[in-house]
Amino acid sequence: MWYKLNNIEAPDSEQIVAEIQAPPDSPWFDGHFPGQPILPGIAQLGMVFDAIRHFGNPDMKITHISRVRFKQMIRPDDHLRVIVTPQKGHAGSFAFRIMLDAELACSGMMKVE
Repeated sequence: MWYKLNNIEAPDSEQIVAEIQAPPDSPWFDGHFPGQPILPGIAQLGMVFDAIRHFGNPDMKITHISRVRFKQMIRPDDHLRVIVTPQKGHAGSFAFRIMLDAELACSGMMKVE
C-alpha cells in the first residue's frame, strides 16, 4: 500500500471506518503539483475501494462511481478518516466520506461487484 493504514474496523456492520495517513514519500505526490503537493482524486477513490475490499471479496471490481465531490485538498502527512456506508436495498452500493480532521474532504457513491 502506498499509504499508512493506522486502523480499520466495521464496528456495527453499518459502516467501515479506516484511519489513514498519506506519507510525504507517496508516489502520488510526485509532480502533483511541484512545490504544492496534493493527493489526486484517483488516489482518494483507491483508498475508499481498499476499505470496501478489506471486508469483502478481494477480487471485486468497481462498476460505477457517482456524485463525487472534492471539498478539501489533502496534503502529505494529513490524517484522514475514510467512512464507508453500505446502502440498504442496493447490494454493492456504498456512500463514502473522507474526513480531514472535522472537515469533509471528499464524498460520493461507489458501486462494486
